[in-house]
Amino acid sequence: MDEGSLQPGDRLSSVVDLALQYNVGRSTIREALSALKAMGLLDIRQGGGTFVRTPPADPLPVHPGQLYADLWEGRAASLRHLLEVRRVLETGCASVAASNRSEADLAAFEEILREMENAADEQVSEQADVKFHQQIAAATHNPLLLDLMESLSNKLHENMKDMRALWFYAERSSAERLLQEHASIYEAIRTQDAKEALARMEAHITKVEQVLSEKGAGDQPL
Repeated sequence: MDEGSLQPGDRLSSVVDLALQYNVGRSTIREALSALKAMGLLDIRQGGGTFVRTPPADPLPVHPGQLYADLWEGRAASLRHLLEVRRVLETGCASVAASNRSEADLAAFEEILREMENAADEQVSEQADVKFHQQIAAATHNPLLLDLMESLSNKLHENMKDMRALWFYAERSSAERLLQEHASIYEAIRTQDAKEALARMEAHITKVEQVLSEKGAGDQPL
């Protein structure tokens, strides 16, 4: 907007399109739009879209650099909270799944891993990533654990892009390495090694938690 590429009255793309354009999660886009609305730069109409407003006559109350830092701090806090819940829930699910999984569950895991391996783009790979973690809960055959995991589904979809970016940063590696890590969790479940399944899931989540903590509120986001 500052560059003049958008004029007052122009309608912004949807949250989904903006997330794809800037390669961030949808929750990050929503936070940015809310902040710009608070600065008087956007008009967000419920069900009607988001439009550029005429900039206020007074100077902006927040410097863009500070806004960027504040957005990352809020985004990091949201990810940290979700990772804490995942650590508690998913490590336990992996352990129980290793004890309770069926042959049908193994077939479902293998299909999801093939989807991850053959994904044509990052969005498809992200969706398969979420499905893999949900399948672990399904393989517990405990309806309460499955309900708890499904309650996180929207949050997982919103934040998976950010969590995958942090994982890649921690590993200094590629999607192939992430696929191998998921495959190793599957292998522990397949061999019904509950202790190893728990440990591998914990290590998987810990990598993201560690790099998130190392970056801190003052660092630049990924």
